[in-house]
Amino acid sequence: MKLATLAALIAAVEEGSLRAAARRVGCSQPALTRMIRELELELAAPLLLRSSRGVLPTAQGRVLYERAVRARHELEAAADEISQIGGHMVGKLHIGAVPLAVMLLIPEAMRTFVREFPHIQLRISEELYVAQLQKLRTGEVDITVGGIPDDLAAGEFYVEPLLHTEMIPAARQGSRWLEARCLQDLQHAPWVYTGTAHRAGYARALFERNGLEAPQQGALVNSTLALLSLVSTGDYVALLPRQIARQSWLASYVSPIDLREPGLPLQVGAIVRQELALAPVVRHLLTHLHRAAHHINRGDTLLS
Repeated sequence: MKLATLAALIAAVEEGSLRAAARRVGCSQPALTRMIRELELELAAPLLLRSSRGVLPTAQGRVLYERAVRARHELEAAADEISQIGGHMVGKLHIGAVPLAVMLLIPEAMRTFVREFPHIQLRISEELYVAQLQKLRTGEVDITVGGIPDDLAAGEFYVEPLLHTEMIPAARQGSRWLEARCLQDLQHAPWVYTGTAHRAGYARALFERNGLEAPQQGALVNSTLALLSLVSTGDYVALLPRQIARQSWLASYVSPIDLREPGLPLQVGAIVRQELALAPVVRHLLTHLHRAAHHINRGDTLLS
C-alpha cells in the first residue's frame, strides 16, 4: 500500500470528485482513478461509490480513509518532532479548547508561545463539551484544553491540570430566572445545553449532582457565540464558567444567578495524546499554558 495511493483516496473522499481530487494531488484524473483502482484490487473491496454527481466512500472506504488520515497526521508529526529534536522548532499543533480556555488561557498562552516559537502553526478549534474526547482519539486534534473527565481511563492520555473553575447558571439582565434562589427553581426553565446531545453536558451533570432530574432542553448549541446570543436576548438559562460569567464586558447582557447550591466544580487541564506528550513543541506549549493559568489562578485579569 503506497502513500501516494492513500493520498489519492483521501483527496477523493474529501473533495467528493475525482476531477477535483486529481487537481489537488497534482495528477491527471485517469492516473488518480488507476491509483484508487489499485487500492481496491489490493484490498479486494470497493472503496468509492461513483455517480454522475461525484464519489462517496463505501463502508470499507470510510474505514481506510479514517486510518489513512491518521497515518498521514502521524507521519507529519514525526517529521516535525525530528526537526524539533534537532533544535529546528517548526511544525503544526491543533488545539481543541473549551470557551474558558479560548477566552482566557489560549490568548495569553499564544501571545507568549508564538513570540518564542514563531514558526509553529497553531490551529484552535472551540469545543463546548469535550468529555467524549473523540477528536483527540481519532487524531483530529493534538491537545484538548478543557474539563478533565472523571472517568478518563488511566494511561489513555497524558493529562496536566491547569486551573479550577465552577460552572454557574446565568440568564439575561432582567430575566425572571434571576429571582431563583435554588436549583429546583430553575428545573422548568428553558436551558441551553452544550454539546451534541441532550444526554450529555454540564447542565445535566449539575442537576444530577444535586439529586434533581435534568431539565428539558430549550436549545442545543455547540458554539459560544450561539450560547451567549440565546441567553442574552431570550428567556434561556445556561451554565458559564465563573471566570467568564463575571467578566465586566458581559455584565450589561448576562448576569450570574445566585443560588444556595454551589456550581458544578470543574478541573480544567490539558489532555494530550500519549505519543505526543514528550514532543518538544508540546512540552513548550504546556509550559506557556501553565503560565497563563497561573495568572488566572491568582486573580489577574487577562480579558477585560
